[in-house]
Amino acid sequence: MEDGPLIGMRALLISDIHANLQALQAVLAAAPEHDVVWNLGDIVGYGGNPNEVIDESRRLGTVFVRGNHDRACSGLAGIEEFNPIAQRAARWTECVLTGEHRDWLQHLAAGPIMPDGPQVSCVHGSPIDEDEYILTLRDAWDSLQHPCSCITFFGHTHVQGGFATNGEEWFRLTPQYQAPPRRLGIRSTDHGAVPEQFELELREGARYLLNPGSVGQPRDGDWRAAFAIYDDARGVLTWHRVPYDVRGAQQQILRAGLPDRLASRLREGR
Repeated sequence: MEDGPLIGMRALLISDIHANLQALQAVLAAAPEHDVVWNLGDIVGYGGNPNEVIDESRRLGTVFVRGNHDRACSGLAGIEEFNPIAQRAARWTECVLTGEHRDWLQHLAAGPIMPDGPQVSCVHGSPIDEDEYILTLRDAWDSLQHPCSCITFFGHTHVQGGFATNGEEWFRLTPQYQAPPRRLGIRSTDHGAVPEQFELELREGARYLLNPGSVGQPRDGDWRAAFAIYDDARGVLTWHRVPYDVRGAQQQILRAGLPDRLASRLREGR
């Protein structure tokens, strides 16, 4: 795959994999044809396969922004502000990372970066602060008032969706799926969960903050792995959800001796 500005480019947007190899593999198997991969950070932390996920992520392309767990798990930043469970996972991850992978994480770029020219930027938290959580319209206000690009892709919250403004009105954007598991009582061990997608037309002149959701640890009540496809020729973003081998990911966490909560939350989407 080729990185950089392209005519009629389709970008696969992934974020917050958190060392969940099973979820990443399901996303890559389900992703429609694309030209580039833009990774919005938090490649490691929480999950049981940090080295394997880094290897797979590096194979996909060269466009990355660092996440707070990437910094903490590589020793670039402290873990004092993490909760006790996240601290345990960060310490374990730093211990098992190879030297090459630790060095690679330490040299990831801070956002915002512009992989396709000035129209689009990629960040982990927000364009203003890489560690900021954008969860509400109030949170999004400053970034939409003073954007570095018309479209900003962000992660960090583990919630698929986004925010937009035309300068006069402000909108929260939430993908609507036909049969999300949280509504039907479908759990990660059931066979009724199916892949779904939701298309958003991007309007000329509007400003957007768009989150593809978390590949490896969704927190919006839908346990399915999340990603998005940005089609710049059509001016469309398509959000996706796909089932994955949650039980396999849980087993990797438990075998590593990581806290049980990191495994159980995967089936809850919380």
